[in-house]
Amino acid sequence: MSATSWLGEQQRRCQQAILDGDPLPGLFADEDCGNGGFGIYLQAYRARLSAALRDNYPVLLRALGDDAFAALANAYIASKPSRFRSIRWFGDALSDFLASSAEHLVHPSLVDLARMDWATRAAFDAADGEPLTVGDLAGLRAADWPQLRFRLLPSLQMLRLDWQVEPIWKALDADPLASSSEPPHEPHLLLVWRPQLECHWRSAAGLEADVLEALAKGATFAACCELIAESGEAEPAVTAAGFLQRWIADGLLARE
Repeated sequence: MSATSWLGEQQRRCQQAILDGDPLPGLFADEDCGNGGFGIYLQAYRARLSAALRDNYPVLLRALGDDAFAALANAYIASKPSRFRSIRWFGDALSDFLASSAEHLVHPSLVDLARMDWATRAAFDAADGEPLTVGDLAGLRAADWPQLRFRLLPSLQMLRLDWQVEPIWKALDADPLASSSEPPHEPHLLLVWRPQLECHWRSAAGLEADVLEALAKGATFAACCELIAESGEAEPAVTAAGFLQRWIADGLLARE
């Protein structure tokens, strides 16, 4: 075996040993892999990824507790090795992993709690956007409205959740020792966004959720009014105007 081939093989084995957390026999014959040397790298890799998960999922950590979260983190790291250059984004699939892991899923609402954690971090790190104001719409002609398309704030995250976990998330975010009863099963849309320096969130009811999702797909104002009319609303334009006023007040819409 050439020196180049030998080095490539050693690099491959080194990477695999770190990913598996198990030193391969003969990889570094002169080092004690269990107590020092290469063993430090084996421990540091998982420790850094576990720390990233704790940072990205602070409320889920509080809900599960240190030991249960550590077990979940170890299982996730073994199943989903990091594939990002930045450790900030490690854990993007943790909620899906948790949903499929009966061993770690104490209650199905924990999946939504994890999704809210991730959405909050994603909104915080998203690109800035200048919120739309009522004044920005003042100069529009009546003929402009039907084909008008509204742009959502870049930080806006829209999640379809099955459980009403927001009160629990808020309580645990404020107090690690907070306790609460089981959340109600109530499918809804959760909105998480960052209009300025802090993240905001709220739930959206059925029709408003449908219209927001239509906007996210590029629907025009006229198409949104049609969607509202199909729902049985007596005055679709009035309802649409009410939604628009609230979205501007909340800072959900962005200037072009």
